[in-house]
Amino acid sequence: MEIKLKPLGEQVIVITGASSGIGLATAEAAAEAGAKLVLAARSGDTLAELGARLGTGGCQVITVTVDVASSGAAEEIASAAIARFGGIDTWINDAAVSIYGRLDEVSEDDARRLFDVNFWGVVQGSLVALRHLRTGGGGALINLGSEVSEAVVPLQGYYSASKHAVKGFTDALRVEVQELDRAPISITLIQPTAVDTPFPHHARNYMDREPKLPTPMIAPEKVAAAILDAATDPTREVKVGAVSKLNTTLAKLMPNLAKKLEAKQADRQQLDEPPRDAEGTLRKPGESGQKRGGGAGAPAPSHR
Repeated sequence: MEIKLKPLGEQVIVITGASSGIGLATAEAAAEAGAKLVLAARSGDTLAELGARLGTGGCQVITVTVDVASSGAAEEIASAAIARFGGIDTWINDAAVSIYGRLDEVSEDDARRLFDVNFWGVVQGSLVALRHLRTGGGGALINLGSEVSEAVVPLQGYYSASKHAVKGFTDALRVEVQELDRAPISITLIQPTAVDTPFPHHARNYMDREPKLPTPMIAPEKVAAAILDAATDPTREVKVGAVSKLNTTLAKLMPNLAKKLEAKQADRQQLDEPPRDAEGTLRKPGESGQKRGGGAGAPAPSHR
């Protein structure tokens, strides 16, 4: 089985979670490379502005305002792509949410909502994408995992669990598609370390302080570059950032040491100030339209 992927300038690319952070950075980089884009997210106003901006620059782009956790959302995205561009070459499942809080404090409803987005959104997107990629003779499916697809982080236990689930699903899917079916479809798991995005400001927060990501953080553009490399070069998985490689290796080879180091991350995930928006975007669109979170201690992105 040989997998051949098109140059970016000849591709139709679907990106979920495209209105902020890594998804936004990926959309901008793909547009610059000449790809045709199908951008999906809950933040309809931000998506419309993004589509108009990229279109002004010459990109062929459509936007779909959907919640990936909703039944039929992936079908809606795919139908829009087929209607406008006639096919799909790469599908990127980027949409995700997080919750900061101890596992025994987070409500079951909130935990289930997180899994509906982070896991079931990826599952539905992947299965719909595969049907169209098969019809088109091949292509790339790219799922966003994390370094915590293998390691863990305290106070984000449900997020860690969901990213473990994404890895397990993606690995099993790769075996079925590539080894059992011999289909020419590249299936990649991207595993970044902490990325400077609005991620902590968008999270549901059970803590008594404002959440943050531990340093060092990498730029979202670095993750976007890895994603688009996987869209043209068949790759099993990509760990983005030196800390991702270190933490996943420690989790495998030295789990007791990894456990002690992971425990030290608890205090490094909080700022010395009260929560700004405890509900976050777990159940509502953020409309921030920001790629970056500004680093530790920076003001929260504005919510229009």
